Amino acid sequence: MTIHLNSQADLDEAIALLVKQDRRLAPVLEQAGLPALRRRDPGFAGLAAIVCGQQLSTASAAAIWRRVSTAYDPFHHDAIRRARSDRLGRLGLSAAKIKTLKHIAAELASARLNLDVLAETEADAAHNVLTSLPGIGPWTADIYLLFCLGHGDAWPAGDLAVQEAIRIGLGLKQRPTVKDMASIAEPWRPARGAAAHLWWAYYKVVKRREGVLASEAKAAPSTPAASNIVSNIRRVAKPTSAPTTIGAKRKLPKART
Repeated sequence: MTIHLNSQADLDEAIALLVKQDRRLAPVLEQAGLPALRRRDPGFAGLAAIVCGQQLSTASAAAIWRRVSTAYDPFHHDAIRRARSDRLGRLGLSAAKIKTLKHIAAELASARLNLDVLAETEADAAHNVLTSLPGIGPWTADIYLLFCLGHGDAWPAGDLAVQEAIRIGLGLKQRPTVKDMASIAEPWRPARGAAAHLWWAYYKVVKRREGVLASEAKAAPSTPAASNIVSNIRRVAKPTSAPTTIGAKRKLPKART
């Protein structure tokens, strides 16, 4: 089953159930507060914006994307597919990023790639589809699935901020590897994406700086339900005899201790 984080209420519910199922997350939520949902534009524009920002500072990434999206407005894969590479280069894109964007545009134009269906695809399979594209690495794939499609189980295992937050929050001796992260997050399926939001919020509190695309991801406003979850955290975290589900269909696995 695939859950979706399309609204703040979706994220509130998913995190409340995660904390109820895995009591290790209770002090994390109590310190971080309920995170705001972050969303970006879906489709080719959303993926292209993330590609443009790879390995760049937030300010540089925003400047390049602003130039590219302004030069090709409305932004569409056919426009990029037909665009001259030298013009894209003058807008600030590297040769590698131009190649990546043109390849994605060609795949979309030929209908060999459909980004919309990935929202309904199992997270690991959707991740593999995206990383099979030249120039799309694991982090880019997971950020697109989570922020652009609202995929509730996308898990950015290679994100350094999430790794560091987990090291601190779970009291680990060292920062977990990507392999470790997969194992650590297994109890949080099918809501690993909600867990990622929580760990980014925790990172911001303990490190006093943003850990993820802060200025570009669209943060949803906090809701009354969020403050209720935090204020009642000890009650929420208590195990219950009733089955705990996300989306009223799938039970979360028990946390490993």
